[in-house]
Amino acid sequence: MSTPEKNTPEAARAGFLAIELDGAGWDGGDFATLAEAVLAAESAGFHAATFSDAPAPGRANALQRAAYAGPVTRTIALVPEVDTVYTEPFHAATQLASLDYVSGGRAGWIATAAESPKAAAAVGRNNVTGTALAQEAAASIEVSRRLWDSWEDDAVIRDVATGRYIDVDKLHYVDFETPAEFAGNGYSVKGPSIIPRPLQGQLPVLAASALVDAGQVPADGVDAVLVTAPTPELLAAEIKDARERLGVSVAVVAELDVVLDARGQAAAERAAGSETGRARYIGTPAGLVDLLELLLAEADGVRLHPASLAVELDELSRLVLPELRRRGALRAPIQDGTFRDLLGLSRPASRYADSSAAAAAGN
Repeated sequence: MSTPEKNTPEAARAGFLAIELDGAGWDGGDFATLAEAVLAAESAGFHAATFSDAPAPGRANALQRAAYAGPVTRTIALVPEVDTVYTEPFHAATQLASLDYVSGGRAGWIATAAESPKAAAAVGRNNVTGTALAQEAAASIEVSRRLWDSWEDDAVIRDVATGRYIDVDKLHYVDFETPAEFAGNGYSVKGPSIIPRPLQGQLPVLAASALVDAGQVPADGVDAVLVTAPTPELLAAEIKDARERLGVSVAVVAELDVVLDARGQAAAERAAGSETGRARYIGTPAGLVDLLELLLAEADGVRLHPASLAVELDELSRLVLPELRRRGALRAPIQDGTFRDLLGLSRPASRYADSSAAAAAGN
């Protein structure tokens, strides 16, 4: 396993880029398009690919698309959105752990929590709103983290002589219960997980910075925040604010929509009617390089949302990422590394390992 480049002086001033592959592989039968897109992003030098989610009949969800991309890629981190409100926490945790295995330790999780009457109706729940959304997110993240730790790293022993596959003393109950002030329907999770501990120990967890605040999702519950603003100028200010609030232990990733001059058509023409509420760059690839260099001087990374994946990815690959690397603003992909390596995170021990060791010593 390579040493995280964040520990080197050059990497300290270089950031990473993620790209949202929205639309690629939505159709469950069109995974060839997904493979083409994620391989192109990896070849271009993107460090992470993210997968948005909008569940609907016939569509492959974000986790399924990320899982498909795992075996066909080698260096790019695969980070799906997974809802924390209407998805069972146990299922989310085990599916994300499986993703870490099929990707060789390159998985992450964008924990989302949004008001969605349609999603609520689909699972027979009341629609969740307001501060209850953040409570749901915090609980789901905590459950997942406990479940990922519920198998110690050496729980799988494969002892042929005794016919034992696992050491049951190294599996642990997580005993989670929602707090008394929980606004939604309370629940408990006993555990342990049904999947061995992820390759990374703990998958990196990302969430919108709006969810990570006092009284909501605790800062120590996430590894990175996604920062957004209406304009690029305001985005730079939001990055600095997030850094001041959260410190250096939480990575800051800026969100940026991108519309480029491409294929003989001006970006301004292509941008018509595509407002999303995120900061948006509209213009030449050279201008985007300048903006990204400024943003990466403050943020750990930037996630790009291309107006058209096919069009923008080609321009980014040819004209943007190579120039950022030449300027030293963009770090090189980590070969044979994990998503935690990319974020400069060490691999944590299971929270239950000490109690297991203490019990063994007592015997």
